[in-house]
Amino acid sequence: MTDKELFSIMKEKLFTAVIGDVLDVLGYRKQFLPQPIKPLVSGTKLTGRAMTVLEADYLEGHGHGPLTAKPFGLMFEALDDLKEDEIYIASGASFEYALWGGLMSTRALQLKAAGAILDGFIRDTDEIRRLGFPTFSRGAYAQDQGVRGKVLDYRVPISVEGVDVQSGDLIFADDEGVLIIPQEVESQAIEDALIKVATENDVSKAIKNGMSTQDAFATFGVM
Repeated sequence: MTDKELFSIMKEKLFTAVIGDVLDVLGYRKQFLPQPIKPLVSGTKLTGRAMTVLEADYLEGHGHGPLTAKPFGLMFEALDDLKEDEIYIASGASFEYALWGGLMSTRALQLKAAGAILDGFIRDTDEIRRLGFPTFSRGAYAQDQGVRGKVLDYRVPISVEGVDVQSGDLIFADDEGVLIIPQEVESQAIEDALIKVATENDVSKAIKNGMSTQDAFATFGVM
């Protein structure tokens, strides 16, 4: 199955809760990003491959490193390196400024990226809504990154409150959460999730026909 086929099936048939349940069974029990990270537009479903971005607070005019005199650090290089169906996912900065905006969304759309996920804030929300670019964040805050923070690197391992993200990991996000699906178990997780959805449909029918929840769980093993 190609990635495009996989993403289409996930959006059509799955949701984060069922894949999260399956990952629990497989022993991967800390795969959801923090609950405050939500879609800008309610009802958005996002799936794609992670393009990880490492952020940091970095005050303008302070420091001696190679990025000292470079506004935004490597943010433009990271953005321009986005590939089709990839998700720009950034972490590492404080919550003192926005990590994403309208012009970044415009460029990402031109590159056919799938979306953006920020462990922090976004700005230019009206513009992003008009563009229709799928964006998940902790909310909106207009304060600019330029003099306050920089991108230090990209396509490197990052962590979001203890959730490890590798470049290339499968990401699935909807109204109920942002889920990181490690590459080593993604095939098993998706297969098991599709089976669980089908079984849950059978459970729903059984309960509607009068079966108790106790009997349903004993019969089908899911709830």
